Amino acid sequence: MTKYKHPEILSTSVVAQSRLFAIESLELRFSNGEERTYERMKPSNRGGVMIVPVTEQGDLLLIREYSAGTERYELGFPKGLIDPGEEPQQAANRELKEEIGMGADKFVLLKQVVLAPSYFSSRMSLFLATGLYPERLQGDEPEELEVVRWPLQQAEELLTHLDFCEARSISALMLALRELNKEA
Repeated sequence: MTKYKHPEILSTSVVAQSRLFAIESLELRFSNGEERTYERMKPSNRGGVMIVPVTEQGDLLLIREYSAGTERYELGFPKGLIDPGEEPQQAANRELKEEIGMGADKFVLLKQVVLAPSYFSSRMSLFLATGLYPERLQGDEPEELEVVRWPLQQAEELLTHLDFCEARSISALMLALRELNKEA
């Protein structure tokens, strides 16, 4: 419980927009009377999912995918947006089928995370997926994703891998390892 009262939103306006994003300006008045202008990505009310798939053989399944932000191929876990009308777990299973050609029988919600809450409101549900089975759905990626098997027993080595640097993937890995240790 916080002692602070939420600031009053005096006005909002879109100050820039692209095909994918809108930047919104918020005029705020804080409880002490101070007024400030903040900018954020306009909320889309559409969350995302990231999945840590673990095979019966004890391998993590990662994908190598081109990332325009870093202009290189990054190693991370399957992820994507939740479609309208989908529950997060349904989206997680769909994304697995699209990105690695596998579905899962069991999902454990690890945590909901927010990336840079000062600028974004979108939540991402992180899942551990086990009981994998082959099933492929057509995805929206421009090229086939490389699926990388990584031994679960060497999972902590991913933390020093040069291509494994996305904060959400690192968080998902650490939470999945904690969950798997509870199950062991």
